[in-house]
Amino acid sequence: MGEGKPITAAVLVIGDEILSGRTQDVNVVTIARFLAELGIDLSEVRFVPDIEGEIVAAVNALKLRYTYLFTTGGIGPTHDDITSDAIGRAFGLPVEHNTEALALLAKRYTPQDFNERRQRMARMPRGAVLIKNSVSVAPGFQIGNVFVMAGVPKIMQAMLEDVRPRLTRGTKMISRSLTVRLPEGGIAAALAAIQDRHSEIAIGSYPFFGDSATGRSAGTMLVVRGRDEGAVARAAEEIAQLARSLGVEPEAVTDPR
Repeated sequence: MGEGKPITAAVLVIGDEILSGRTQDVNVVTIARFLAELGIDLSEVRFVPDIEGEIVAAVNALKLRYTYLFTTGGIGPTHDDITSDAIGRAFGLPVEHNTEALALLAKRYTPQDFNERRQRMARMPRGAVLIKNSVSVAPGFQIGNVFVMAGVPKIMQAMLEDVRPRLTRGTKMISRSLTVRLPEGGIAAALAAIQDRHSEIAIGSYPFFGDSATGRSAGTMLVVRGRDEGAVARAAEEIAQLARSLGVEPEAVTDPR
């Protein structure tokens, strides 16, 4: 990777239960925050059903487009856990029982409980490297630039920690956030001009409603993000000056998320 080139990632969320609304996904925000700490840009998120062809197509597209691909879901013991087979197909690799994974799982279960279905959790593409799971032992795996993890949030978080040392770190994004008690539409043109003058940063605009019960007026939260601290500071100051020119003192926000 060339110097200064952003390190990018995508997340592929796999599972009918997510798409049907029966289960609410919380893994994406966890992964996004984890990657932000490492200076890695989460650039795309896709959701696909438990259909092998759909998973294969998404993996093939995303693993080529981004530095890293993280998948969640579909590596358990049941009939609809087909992620391992899909990843194998995407890489053109046979899927088989990984001996290291089998040994880890065998320690967790009694011989009579370590049935065929539980042994399925050790099936991985040939050559896969395990992603350890300190919560329930059953591992995920890495093949190439793809990290295949569980869908259960607590287990997924544990797997992320095992993955952390394997990732190349980038330059962290710097954020500054200001709240102005002005309508978004009224400052949109001026914000666009500031953005045009500072192409190396990004300005996000997020309107919010007022609250008559508390006397809180409506306004806009403006978030300036970039990797150059000086550029971020300059753009933020221009936004502050814009607000002041319209008779409003901007309010700093400590958490720019």
